[in-house]
Amino acid sequence: MPISAVLFDLDDTLLWDERSVEEAFRTAAEAAGNGVNPQELEAAVRREARSLYESYDTFPFTKLIGINPFEALWGNFTAGEQPEFRRMEQLAPVYRKESWRRGLAALGIDDEALAETLAARFAAERRSRPYMYEETLQVLDKLRGKVKLLLLTNGCPALQQEKLDGVPELTPYFDHIVISGSFGKGKPDKSIFTHALDLLEISPEQGVMVGDKLTTDILGGLGAGLTTVWINRNGKAPDPAIQPDYQIGHLAELLPLVESL
Repeated sequence: MPISAVLFDLDDTLLWDERSVEEAFRTAAEAAGNGVNPQELEAAVRREARSLYESYDTFPFTKLIGINPFEALWGNFTAGEQPEFRRMEQLAPVYRKESWRRGLAALGIDDEALAETLAARFAAERRSRPYMYEETLQVLDKLRGKVKLLLLTNGCPALQQEKLDGVPELTPYFDHIVISGSFGKGKPDKSIFTHALDLLEISPEQGVMVGDKLTTDILGGLGAGLTTVWINRNGKAPDPAIQPDYQIGHLAELLPLVESL
C-alpha cells in the first residue's frame, strides 16, 4: 500500500529547538557578569532546574504530555483545559527564578535580584530565537500536494503555538496539527498516534512518522504500526531496544525515501 501521509515531530525535527535553548542559556549566563563562568552557571542552572521540575506535583502530568524542564523556563502555560496547566501557570514564575537562584547559589553567589533578572533574560532570549532548519520548508514544499502532512508535537498548547507563531510560514503546510497538551496524552502513547491517523483517514501502513527522539517519535510510531524515520543529525548512539525502520542524517534524505515507499 503506497504512502499517503507523513507525520512530523516539531522540536529538533523541523524547528531547531536545541539551538534556541543553548543560545538563550549562553546569553543569559553571560549577563551574570561579576566574574561568573557562564559555562559553569549554565550547567548548574540546567541541573537545578531539572531537579526542581521533578519535585513538583505536576511532574507526572508533564511526563505524560511531554513537556521538558527547559520549556518551563520560558513558557507561561496559559492554555490547556487540564487543571494541571493552571497549576503550572502558577508555578512557572517561581520555578524560573528559583532555578536561576539555585544555579547561582551552587557557584557561591547569593543574589535573588540577579536570579530574577537572569530568569527573565533567558525567557526573552529563548522567545526571540525561533530557528528552523534551513531545509525544512524546501522539504515540505516538495511533499505538499503529493501526500497529506500532519504535525504531531508534544507540549503545552500555548507554548507550542507560540513556537509556531514565531515561524508563521510553517503552519500552512499542514493538513492537521496535533498538540499533546490539547489531546490529553503525548508521544509515545499509542492513542495520540491513532488520533492522528483518524484525522488523516489512513491506515498505519499508509503513514510515515518522522522525528528525532527514539523514545517518543520512533517508539510511539512503531507501536502504532507506522513506518518510522529517525532523523539523527548529530550522530546519536542507537538504542538496540528501539529500532526505527529508517535512519537519516538530513531532512532532505526523506524525499527519495518517501518516493521509494
